[in-house]
Amino acid sequence: MIDEIQEDARERMVKTIDAFKSTLARIRTGRANPALLDGLSIEYYGTPTPISQIAGVTVEEGRTLLIQPWEKNLIPEVEKAILKSDLGLTPSSSADNIRLPMPPLTEENRKNLTKQARAEAESSRVAIRNIRREANADIRELVKEKEATEDDGRRAEDQIQKITDALISDVDGVLAQKESDLMEI
Repeated sequence: MIDEIQEDARERMVKTIDAFKSTLARIRTGRANPALLDGLSIEYYGTPTPISQIAGVTVEEGRTLLIQPWEKNLIPEVEKAILKSDLGLTPSSSADNIRLPMPPLTEENRKNLTKQARAEAESSRVAIRNIRREANADIRELVKEKEATEDDGRRAEDQIQKITDALISDVDGVLAQKESDLMEI
């Protein structure tokens, strides 16, 4: 039972880190990244559909995203979705594709995006600590109900703390990488 609690906590913590990474991917750096469009969707046959499912998105020349919708009549819809988003980017379309140039970031923009990344990292750390707290409470409940010994409970809590420390350091590593990407000119 204790092993199940530990494994569940580890899985939930790893999912938190995955969510953190996908959130950071949407914070733009000076380089073009197809993950920037992950949060955008358009109305496609009455269903909100992510742009990545209705178009090919590739990086062109390092600072430009090339969006090639599979149906040409979707080009205006994709343009509208990009303009409505808070990405601050202006698409330019041709007959069969859309180019999305990434303007260089100013120093002020870099600092604001770094603050945003740090805030996301902190909320991920808090989520991981909450998972640890819940797992420790479950373990204490097992000990209280005499389904596990106190020694086993302490060992399990120590193990959960080690998992927590390792995954929080992973969050810090991902954040450090994103900060270096943001501050790179």
